[in-house]
Amino acid sequence: MVFHIRKVKTASKSTAVQIVKYENRRRVVVKHIGSADNKEEIDLLINCASEWIAEQTKQFDLFPKKEKSLPLEQIQYLGYQYTFLYEVFYKLQARLGYTCFGNKLLNDLVTIRIIEPTSKLRSLELLESYFGIKHRRGSLYENLSAFLKLKNKIEELTIDFAMKEFGFDFAIIFYDVTTLYFETFKADDLRKTGFSKDNKPNQAQIVIGLVVNKDGFPVAYDVFPGNTFEGHTLIPVIKDIKKKNKIKNLIVVADAAMISLENIEKLKAAKIDYIVGARLGNLKTDVVKSIDKQLPKTDSSNIRLKTDLGYLICDFSKKRFNKDKFEMEKQIKKAEDILLNKKKASRVKFIKTIGANNKLNTELIGKANILLGIKGYYTNLDEKTISNQLVIERYHQLYKIEQAFRISKHDLRARPIFHFKQEAVKVHILICFMALAISKYIELKTQVSIKLFLDECRKITDAKLLNKLNNQIIVLRVPINNTVLQFLNRLNLLSH
Repeated sequence: MVFHIRKVKTASKSTAVQIVKYENRRRVVVKHIGSADNKEEIDLLINCASEWIAEQTKQFDLFPKKEKSLPLEQIQYLGYQYTFLYEVFYKLQARLGYTCFGNKLLNDLVTIRIIEPTSKLRSLELLESYFGIKHRRGSLYENLSAFLKLKNKIEELTIDFAMKEFGFDFAIIFYDVTTLYFETFKADDLRKTGFSKDNKPNQAQIVIGLVVNKDGFPVAYDVFPGNTFEGHTLIPVIKDIKKKNKIKNLIVVADAAMISLENIEKLKAAKIDYIVGARLGNLKTDVVKSIDKQLPKTDSSNIRLKTDLGYLICDFSKKRFNKDKFEMEKQIKKAEDILLNKKKASRVKFIKTIGANNKLNTELIGKANILLGIKGYYTNLDEKTISNQLVIERYHQLYKIEQAFRISKHDLRARPIFHFKQEAVKVHILICFMALAISKYIELKTQVSIKLFLDECRKITDAKLLNKLNNQIIVLRVPINNTVLQFLNRLNLLSH
């Protein structure tokens, strides 16, 4: 059937646009498109008529117009979606190799964890609301076991990516732990009460050990029961990395909680070099006196002493001295006030109890006074292998793992955890690890926080419009602004 577009003057001197056909030499009006008073509006109506005919006959112009317009009365607004954001995160996951498993549910959960972290069931709702992507509620729990089996492969893909993108070679890795609590007081084999870094001592928790490279990009992790002493997590994690990746030599940098004679012996046995923080307050009196005698109280001065835990390197900072002095004087004043007014003295630093009496701990005050402005580090590496200054610099890079925890805890809301089965808990951590890798990569490449990146990219939305003439849905994307274009350029996504 052949349709034609007809223009005809109306009684009001407007121009009506109609779609007509001819049957038995008679003209039949098939559809009245509308009326208009000027050329621009008439052209719009003609364009609508052309689209209607193309839809009905499935025949399209060989040279369609690049931009097509519709009169407002023929359009119904259906809402908007964040498809642009979804496309960006899917491409980045593909770049890391995370899309090779053929299960889009896992990738979609990682994406929504970055965009708007929430419970898994709520995530499924947001995936439909934000992107029009539907997953069955039961599909998450049906896939838990399959997802969990991917942990080693995902770590392998992440490490391969770190090698290609950042030149990661295992020469030095950074390790730290954090705790994630549950909205429950019930404990089991994994969820246990322990020392909480979240100030939730009465709630069940788990311990997470995280390994990052010198840039703070995550490469491995492990999950431990909530009552595990953080120092006991170091050896199994590092030995596992060394074994899986067939690494002969590496240096691990960790904080002071990881140091103990037991750990030192295990590190030596596993041929793992280390740089760890030193708790100077636990030093013996003779070592403190040696530091006081040998270390000049000038900025950036440092010394090296041999101890049972390895070489102890100490450095002095005037800025740190002023801060330590202020804190010490505040603690002394607090202790003196408690003793003077006979207040309860639980966990007050400079008070010691002898029998039933409390008194000022002058020995501890003297020790603290000597150590003002001094920070310590242990290493097994001699000075010919690594200088004191380089040890200090390497240790100070440990703050990057704290940034990674900041992203996972705050931006990705890894805590609190609402899951109760171990399998679901571990899959939650796996998703958070993948989301952390994507988020950290974005931060490193764009040099802005993941929050700012999301805020800017959320401005690029897709409006969904219904063409009431042919019931087709039209999608119009907000033009990409210069800020987002810069992000895409830095992420090398403009050509993809």
